[in-house]
Amino acid sequence: MASYTGKAFLSLGRINVSGLGLQKSVSRATYATGLSINTSNANNGLPNRSGGGSLLRKPRRDAGEPRTEKMPVDQDWSAVYPAAAPFRPSSVPLPVRMGYPVKGGVPPEKKGNLELIKIPNFLHLTPAAIKKHCEALKPFCTEWPSALDTDAKCDEHFPIKVKSTDYVSAGPSVRNPSARIVHLKVKLSSLNLDDHARKKMLKLVGERYCKDTDILTITTDSCPLRQQNQDYAMYLLTVLYHESWKTEAWEAEKTVADMEEYSWEDSPSQRNILDVLVRMKVAGEGEGEEVREQLLGRKEVQEYKDSVMRLKNEGDTESTMQQYKEAVKKVLNL
Repeated sequence: MASYTGKAFLSLGRINVSGLGLQKSVSRATYATGLSINTSNANNGLPNRSGGGSLLRKPRRDAGEPRTEKMPVDQDWSAVYPAAAPFRPSSVPLPVRMGYPVKGGVPPEKKGNLELIKIPNFLHLTPAAIKKHCEALKPFCTEWPSALDTDAKCDEHFPIKVKSTDYVSAGPSVRNPSARIVHLKVKLSSLNLDDHARKKMLKLVGERYCKDTDILTITTDSCPLRQQNQDYAMYLLTVLYHESWKTEAWEAEKTVADMEEYSWEDSPSQRNILDVLVRMKVAGEGEGEEVREQLLGRKEVQEYKDSVMRLKNEGDTESTMQQYKEAVKKVLNL
């Protein structure tokens, strides 16, 4: 090893030069530092390039006992996972395994397992944690109204139902595009509609209305946020309601062929069956309108009316044709 220590000082000087009748002054300054310079081959423990030095490293600490071994059996688990967090193998005292088994063996253990870290978990939503959350929210909640003790009463007072879906998935983002979709459902019978408004509403909504359940479903997914789609669905329902109550000038020009449903009243089918029954002398004594009311009030005539209307409105199916056949046999006493 070689070591060299030196000091430098600042010296100032002035030289006067005379010659050939000229006098010239030359100033010279020398700058130096007064610090000591120490050069040594010892480089703070780093290895010497010549190979003569030694590598100085801190001693490694031995891994301590994992936390799972120190956990008491009756510990408060909500304190271990108070909120949503990735999987920590040192905090979960369970022999969890996940991953592809190598060479027909068992899946890898939890220590150093990236598959367990990538996926979301519900370790923060244990029954004890949920119970604590409910107890914290109770002061801000009110009791369920005693008047709404059945589903029928709930549907009567709150006919509009809004449905949306939240998604939990393992991906680069916790947001799912399908979570913005909103489904608004309402029973058409709960709306204040007369016959004209109801038929016009059915024309406007088209296939969004289910005749079997009497439910109108409006689905909105045009906006990027769920709240925006919910507001848009309520706006569409409001517009449909007010447009159904409007009566345009051209609606007065509708004929029987333009009607949305077949009407048996004053139809050729009604007149023909009444003429046949009058000839059969089914009705009792009377004339004109009195005989007509007697015939229309008969049970077999009402069944014939229902079968004809169903056949016209629902189309030719095996069920409608069988009902029409039985009604004709009864009304003609065959």
